[in-house]
Amino acid sequence: MPKKIVLSVLVVLLAAGLSACSVMQGTYQKKVDEADTLTKRLAALQKKHDDLAAENAALKVRNERLISDLSGMTLQKDKLVTDLAYVTGQRDKAGADKEELDRILKSKSDSLSQTIFELRRKVTDLDAENAKLKAENASLVKAREEQVQKVSSTYESLLEKMKSEISKGQVTISELKGKLTVNMVDSILFDSGKAEVKKGGLEILGKVISILKDVNDKSIRIEGHTDDVQIVGALAKRYPTNWELSAARAINVARHLQDQGIDPGHLSAVAYGEWKPVATNDTAEGKAKNRRIEIILVPKE
Repeated sequence: MPKKIVLSVLVVLLAAGLSACSVMQGTYQKKVDEADTLTKRLAALQKKHDDLAAENAALKVRNERLISDLSGMTLQKDKLVTDLAYVTGQRDKAGADKEELDRILKSKSDSLSQTIFELRRKVTDLDAENAKLKAENASLVKAREEQVQKVSSTYESLLEKMKSEISKGQVTISELKGKLTVNMVDSILFDSGKAEVKKGGLEILGKVISILKDVNDKSIRIEGHTDDVQIVGALAKRYPTNWELSAARAINVARHLQDQGIDPGHLSAVAYGEWKPVATNDTAEGKAKNRRIEIILVPKE
């Protein structure tokens, strides 16, 4: 009889132990499933982030730190899954450890959700910024094309007006990167050693002025240049060096442009003397090319 009682007690105890193990096994499986779900969600979000990063290199740079944070959170989550398996195996601490683990998982999940929210907000901000930059770039390109067209139109008009002087080698006109230059040899504007524009020079300047009056978006710079022959004799009292002669000639041309209606706020006169030659000063032909007035159209500062 006593043996039967003992056996009955042992059976009851064994059943209770198996029931407790079944409950713990179910809890463990539930947490593993929850962890797998979180892993899949995180992988999907990571893929979406990678697609966005490939679409916009600038966004990738700015979000690099966030991606690193997400990667670190993945490692933390994997560690929590391992801890969960260990905690599940410790039956005596199952209740307390489960509550602590739930709290940690909730905290990490909230942190991950906040990170995702911030990432989406930054993507939206960057999309808006990119759209604004594209619009500004298109506007700048359009403005630049309009400026190029205006310069080209002025260039063509000057070529037509001054084709006679160009054919005689008295005038050259060039256009480069929005900068238009009218180069006139000094002999068609000035008598030798003088800075006053002669009658024939006024007529030639008149052709240039008729075109420049319609140019309002450029600054007009008049440059005076000479050869390297030094000024001597009585003329040196008025023009001690080529600096003074080239300056006087540039200023007189600028004054004439002003007198003919060109806005003086658009004008400037610059003297280079002999120090900016375009040809050698060893030949008469080279010296003639260096003695010149250049009227240059440049973008306003």
